[in-house]
Amino acid sequence: MNTTCQLYLISPLDVSGDFPERLARALDAGKGIVTAFQFRVKGIDDQHEAARLAEPLQAICADRDVGFIVNDDIALAKRLGADGVHLGQSDGEVKEARQQLGRDAQIGVTCHDSRHFAMQAGEDGADYVAFGAFFPSTTKETEHRAGLDLLDWWYRVFELPSVAIGGITPENCAPLVTAGADFLAVSGSVWNGDEVKAVRAFAEAIAAAPVPDAEGLPDSDS
Repeated sequence: MNTTCQLYLISPLDVSGDFPERLARALDAGKGIVTAFQFRVKGIDDQHEAARLAEPLQAICADRDVGFIVNDDIALAKRLGADGVHLGQSDGEVKEARQQLGRDAQIGVTCHDSRHFAMQAGEDGADYVAFGAFFPSTTKETEHRAGLDLLDWWYRVFELPSVAIGGITPENCAPLVTAGADFLAVSGSVWNGDEVKAVRAFAEAIAAAPVPDAEGLPDSDS
């Protein structure tokens, strides 16, 4: 049974209406496997409005000991006192985020399919690297496609945790777990349907997946 890989939930772009209740249900269903939630909204230039939307979600996460990570926006993360920030390649520097948010903040970096980006993020002091997309995604356009060999290489060479992202579902996630992903970042596969059923299905799939093997990825014909 695999007990090391965990879920990293990413919000839909619309977190209004009943979304706080949906988030609470998802986290309760995924107790012990959902360890982080990323607040990802686009098109809101007013930081006051973004903070208004984020605060109830942050409280829900805090009550359940789930990390609350802000996407892209170091200033908003600092304003909220968030647990961390996730940076794209054009969203600011890890060193800037560390200076603004403090040494205990969790700082992640999108590295697409690039070993170079990932190693640079590690050198800069990131707490995790995110690779993807591994599958076609309905949440955002996928300009980069990553392979299992990238996860496998990172798992064997570096101690820094990796996050797999992009089109991940309960049905296709097992190879990512076996390749060494520490976290599966998921959004549409949870929020586009029944979030409780989806989180439970992920938990079952992760638990059933073979653990990373010391000899490397299994052959495709094995």
